[in-house]
Amino acid sequence: MKVILSPEVSAAVSVGQPVVALESTIIAHGMAFPANVETALTVEQVVRDHGAVPATIAVIGGKLKAGLSREEIERFGKEGPNIIKVSVRDLPFVAGRGLDGATTVAATMRIAAMARIPVFATGGMGGVHRGAGENFDISADLTEMTQSNVALVTAGAKAILDLPLTLERLETDGVPVVGYRTGEFPAFYSRSSGLKVPMRADSPDEVAAMMRAKWDLGLRGAIVVANPIPETDEIASAEMEPVIASALAEADGLGIRGKDITPFLLSEIVKATKGRSLQANIALVKNNAKVAAEIAVAFARS
Repeated sequence: MKVILSPEVSAAVSVGQPVVALESTIIAHGMAFPANVETALTVEQVVRDHGAVPATIAVIGGKLKAGLSREEIERFGKEGPNIIKVSVRDLPFVAGRGLDGATTVAATMRIAAMARIPVFATGGMGGVHRGAGENFDISADLTEMTQSNVALVTAGAKAILDLPLTLERLETDGVPVVGYRTGEFPAFYSRSSGLKVPMRADSPDEVAAMMRAKWDLGLRGAIVVANPIPETDEIASAEMEPVIASALAEADGLGIRGKDITPFLLSEIVKATKGRSLQANIALVKNNAKVAAEIAVAFARS
């Protein structure tokens, strides 16, 4: 099955112009309407403002699409949770049944790689969930990073996860984690996690050179570009940790598991922080889109 590219994305890919993939789960499941639509359109504009073409990815009527129209983005925002949240395992189901699907980080990476789009901006990636030693809850995002040749620009892993184990798993899988202008792994809402990254890059050209080198060496899979939230928008880990712990306890009490847990936790955190976490989320997504566009431009000319 081929990926259907919008005319704008198709024209850019065909001549090697910079393109940045964007996910659709953040539209349907990450935020409420109308903030989700406003954020998606703003992020696309940020990509354009920094020299690249945005390619928001989703499954529409069973077709894999890279580059959505404004009408499609607005529909995903309005219909929200009624649209299936699609990871890689779900792609055969939604494609085979002709359904709509909002793609997670893993599914977006797979479709981006199929479409020859080498740079992807998200908010925060998935990883090893807290308590994974008992529940074995590990995001498919990590597995996909061993398969798809994409540079993933992310504000670290979502703060609700077990960050040390996430980094251990990435090391085991041979996935490079490079701090972008930082020596520390960011913690989504917070710039600091207390965890060091194994390597650092201070410019888009340095990241682009790593991308070329990895794939030219025949090393399949992603590069994680850990890009901290802007300092003016962060919420310190010391403030967020009790909020996250409380939300996790509530989810456990309600028996919420699997792919339903992240949307639930993020919603509870927004309530507990009186919207501050949502504003931080929007800020970091925009910042990641900017950095991703700059990396895409550097990679296209390398």
